[in-house]
Amino acid sequence: MTGYAHPEVLIDTQWLADRLHDPDIRVVEIDMSLEIHQDNHIVGAVFWNYLTDLFLPNFRLNLDPKAIAALLSKSGITPQTTVVAYGSYPGTSAWVFWLLNLFGHQNVRVLDGGHQKWIAEGRPVTAELATFPATRYEAKPIDENLRVLHDEVRKAIGQSDRAILDVRTLLEYRGELFFSEPPQGEERAGHIPRSLHLEHLLALNEDGTFKSFEELQALYRSQGITPDKEIFPYCAVGGRSGFVWFVLKYLLGYPRVRNYEGSWNEWSRLPDALIEIDGGTARKRHIPKN
Repeated sequence: MTGYAHPEVLIDTQWLADRLHDPDIRVVEIDMSLEIHQDNHIVGAVFWNYLTDLFLPNFRLNLDPKAIAALLSKSGITPQTTVVAYGSYPGTSAWVFWLLNLFGHQNVRVLDGGHQKWIAEGRPVTAELATFPATRYEAKPIDENLRVLHDEVRKAIGQSDRAILDVRTLLEYRGELFFSEPPQGEERAGHIPRSLHLEHLLALNEDGTFKSFEELQALYRSQGITPDKEIFPYCAVGGRSGFVWFVLKYLLGYPRVRNYEGSWNEWSRLPDALIEIDGGTARKRHIPKN
């Protein structure tokens, strides 16, 4: 893991295996259902349902500090606890790194290779999830330096010193899919005008580990995503873009990166927000006159 800008935040499976019973380490499994991993939970892991624990019904992240404090408290986490998260989504650990840092919890480590590598190596798993005595965690106010709001994203369109980075799949970027489903209701398909595209999974090797510093550097520079610019990554609901925020800021050392966690879920519904479809002309949503 040498060569990364901040290698100390990235751990390998052996590091975690050596500390599974450390009371100051909390492994967190994050998914939409307990059934996804069934008998393959990492030993000592607690469970968070991201649909109900982390998101609101409209699929916006729940950014109420009291809500995240309650979640950390019931998981037996203190400000000194080191959190290691994983899930079926590649990059869960890196996304949670951004989310917990947003509320001031900096004791987070990213598991290189995630659950995929853990299972491939035959590491200890169990059918039972863990529980711990509750704590009284107090979350800090949101660190606004880690996120960007839609008004600033709008102003960044076409600015040479800023790059809006779409990290969704190519089909989503082209406007053929919205979060893996056809757009419905007020949703619109497409992408933010002038945004660059680079799918988040391209940062990973086939075994789920991160590509080397040199490979990542070449990957992002090839698309004009350079450290002299301020980068605003976005996806559908802020998770994949949180992953890319971690890659750019902590692995490559880019000085100015902020996650647009509102992402396409928000932008596609703004009545005056411009969109492009597969390179087409930017357009607003038509609003009928009364």
